[in-house]
Amino acid sequence: MPPGDALPFAGDCCGGLSNLDYSKHVLGTGQSASRWQQQIWPFRRKKKKVDVRAMARLLGYVDVTDAGFTAAVLSIAFNPLFWNVVARWEHRTRALSRAFGSPRAACYCLGTVILLLNCVRSHCFTEAMKSQPKLEGLDCRWGYVLGLAILAVGTLFVISSFLALGFVGTFLGDYFGILMEAKVTSFPFSVLDNPMYWGSTAVYLGWALMHASPAGLLLTAVVAISYTIAMLYEGPFTEEIYRRKGAESE
Repeated sequence: MPPGDALPFAGDCCGGLSNLDYSKHVLGTGQSASRWQQQIWPFRRKKKKVDVRAMARLLGYVDVTDAGFTAAVLSIAFNPLFWNVVARWEHRTRALSRAFGSPRAACYCLGTVILLLNCVRSHCFTEAMKSQPKLEGLDCRWGYVLGLAILAVGTLFVISSFLALGFVGTFLGDYFGILMEAKVTSFPFSVLDNPMYWGSTAVYLGWALMHASPAGLLLTAVVAISYTIAMLYEGPFTEEIYRRKGAESE
């Protein structure tokens, strides 16, 4: 029973409590209220001050108003928005297929543009980290090794996904009417769904850890959120494409 809770007293049940002076005692402790407050309250005030300083120090590592950081956020958010809008527009109108002469040529063109945009995104990501301070706790050999390991795993997922899907399968070929015969179930799709997206996220996470960059970690969270939103839109739409294919083949 913690100090201050009701304790059994000799005497009448409730009448005995009427003789206690609550302004001078804390029940069950034998200490005066003023003395107890003097011992406890300074500790509480000190703890709050430490928490505020720690929070201010953490927020001080990332300048979200920096132009480079803003450019990185915009490039991260723009890429999946761009390829989803263009791919759906192509699926609805076949405009790119007509312009390039065939769906495959149009898909290769869009894939090339996406690769260039990803290069711009990676450049903005790296420049944003360079312009921001490092986190001392991560700026060590073990932080670098951990980041390198995560980057290697992410690269493995990205490359193996590309090899399993091919260029057309990777860059939204199904939106161009170039459908795969069957769902890919080999590695890394046997391990997790959307390994290309999660592998890319791991690459950015590892890159941020290797640079001991709080800004990089925050930007990695933006990458994960952007990909998650993209998956919510792409998954059902792609399933609908293959459902229609199955219905037509029947």
